[in-house]
Amino acid sequence: MTGLTGCVADDDQGSGVVVTTNILGDITRQVIGDEAEVTVLMKPNADPHSFGISAQQAALIEDASLVVYNGLGLEEGVLRNVQAAQDAGVATLEVGAQVDPIDFGHTADDTAGQPDPHFWTDPRRVRTAVETITDHVVAEVEGVDAEAVRANAEGYLEQVDELDAWMDESFAAIPPERRSLVTNHHVFGYLAQRYDFEVVGAVIPSGTTLASPSSSDLDALADTIREAGVPAIFADSSQPDRLARVLADEVGLRVEVVELFSESLTEPGEGAGTYLDMMRANTEAIAAGLGEN
Repeated sequence: MTGLTGCVADDDQGSGVVVTTNILGDITRQVIGDEAEVTVLMKPNADPHSFGISAQQAALIEDASLVVYNGLGLEEGVLRNVQAAQDAGVATLEVGAQVDPIDFGHTADDTAGQPDPHFWTDPRRVRTAVETITDHVVAEVEGVDAEAVRANAEGYLEQVDELDAWMDESFAAIPPERRSLVTNHHVFGYLAQRYDFEVVGAVIPSGTTLASPSSSDLDALADTIREAGVPAIFADSSQPDRLARVLADEVGLRVEVVELFSESLTEPGEGAGTYLDMMRANTEAIAAGLGEN
């Protein structure tokens, strides 16, 4: 089930489960299967920090049996709608708050020390997310077959565990001295913690894509890249990579800019149509970008 948009349900039936981001949308669909309708608000190749919704989509949130959202400040343009629905009595699930979130480290803005919302880069935390979503669907969504939902979840958890083991094995070939990550913004803290990488910097020194780097920020990061001998800068596919390429040129060394699917799924068949596809593609790209040539 890789589709990322849902049909509007009949008024008598409500709108089922509404999910804000397309990554969580895919995960939720794997859990629910055919047991309830799932509407995903965020389109493929969008930026979760800045996407907005229509009045019709806002009404779907207010009419949902359950709203599943990432939280921890990620969906900056939609959180007020989720909060309004919650205040009106709609059941909501802030998934990020349930997965033992870590805090951002050294960012150049007010995201420093705040919870990092990008937990999906760690499959072990996605395992917790799947279990949490399953429990809430069974408890909050009328008419679902609880046994079927839990069976769907168990089957998907096996795939998530297989992904985790494969990622661990794939990254094992990268020498310790090359395990330095530079990204377009701070998005891989969980992956770094899980698989023993070090995040040495970001082109946008923030936990959100809505911030902007200063010239001194870029100069400092260029120095860091030179000192660490970083061979690749990883830029998110949903964001223009102009700044990353400017930085690569400024470093004056051979630094490759590698595209990752870090914050949004794509259309099916475009490299990251599902969460599992996204993580496999990113793992291969990171292993190739940081591996010894």
